Amino acid sequence: MKLEICNYSGYKIYPGHGKRVVKIDGKVHIYLNSKCQRSADMRRNPRRVTWTVLYRRKHKKGAAEQEIKKRTRRTVKFQRAIAGATWNDILAKRNQQPEFRKAQRQDAINAAKQAKKVKAQQKKVTQSTAVKAGKPVKKPEKIQKTVPKTGPKKGTQR
Repeated sequence: MKLEICNYSGYKIYPGHGKRVVKIDGKVHIYLNSKCQRSADMRRNPRRVTWTVLYRRKHKKGAAEQEIKKRTRRTVKFQRAIAGATWNDILAKRNQQPEFRKAQRQDAINAAKQAKKVKAQQKKVTQSTAVKAGKPVKKPEKIQKTVPKTGPKKGTQR
């Protein structure tokens, strides 16, 4: 016994039931009854008609009967090195004590301050030698814009 499926509603069509329609382009449509055929002819969307199988699938109706236990995949943790640092370096940094980290940060700040101080002193020395040599220190001049002079306006009454 061969069961067909309705092109519109999605229900099973048992032998001796249903309508078979051949369209002008040669496609064969099988409908359960005239209700399905008329709805298809009116071009109703079966996903919006509540009694069709497509509607029930779209809106997840009756899924409780066919509920199959889904297996969840466990995520596998994988540790990778970041560009420029190996995984061992990252672990070593993570396991450092907060006091050690604070001390490292303070050392870096002090070194930066010292470098800034040295640079400022060098700049001072170069300026003082320039003054001693008799060359005045030039200040940057302001650049003046060349704005064309405008004459009296013509054609206006003032």
